Amino acid sequence: MKTKDDEIEDFIRDALQHNFELLQLESGHSLAAGVKATALNQAILYWRKLKEVANKITETEVRLNLPGQTTPGNRKFGIEGVVDIVRSDDKVIMYDIKTHDADAVRENIKDYEQQLNIYAYIWQNLRGQSLDELAIIATAYPDEVKEAIGTRNEEAILREIEKWDPLVKIDIDPSHVNQIITDFGTVVDCIENGDFEPASLEKLKSRYGKKNSQFATAVCRNCDARFSCNSYRLYATGSRSPKELALKQYLSNYGTDLDQHDWISSEINAISPNSDPE
Repeated sequence: MKTKDDEIEDFIRDALQHNFELLQLESGHSLAAGVKATALNQAILYWRKLKEVANKITETEVRLNLPGQTTPGNRKFGIEGVVDIVRSDDKVIMYDIKTHDADAVRENIKDYEQQLNIYAYIWQNLRGQSLDELAIIATAYPDEVKEAIGTRNEEAILREIEKWDPLVKIDIDPSHVNQIITDFGTVVDCIENGDFEPASLEKLKSRYGKKNSQFATAVCRNCDARFSCNSYRLYATGSRSPKELALKQYLSNYGTDLDQHDWISSEINAISPNSDPE
């Protein structure tokens, strides 16, 4: 007899398959089997690890808005975000879901503190709601879990899942909110003025974070614009990593930007993510 957890996991599988089919119908492009399997694994493990939190969430996809801001260049802009809220035991907790690795979040905690404290400011001051805690849910499972999955050893998988801590607490600190809003406005001005450029090839090859991964591996992999970035293209075509060698082969065949993006997204990410280019 199926348990409630079994039913939820069946629902997750059905929902993902439905989304994959919609994606194919709407775009005319499909995902590689390896990518679909990876997405399903991540969704199932995410549910198993965080079901206690998920069961407590009282408000999902709460949209927060901070309109009517002005950049240093006198442009109007607004800040918007989506969070989940838990109300339990006389406590209110705000969660922001990120597709990042929890270790990467912890290594760059200041960047996340800024964003979430803006959300806290909107929640407390514009909405007049109480708030006790801020936290990030980092859905990407760590390398140790990926490696355990690769062994297909159920005992090893369960052991690494038990060690995995995807919740990262963020301090509530409203003292820098005005400066953070100004910094957002400065970025808006830079974008509108076309005053930005990609990181250099040397930067992409540099080491980053406690895991000592290359900047291109740790940061650029999360950037949707990387396939149109000259620095990333130079990095990829000069790399010996299996992922980037595949990219090099495809780029040499040209094709439209859309074709390249679809192919890269469906195939390169299916290759083991643990290798790091030399």
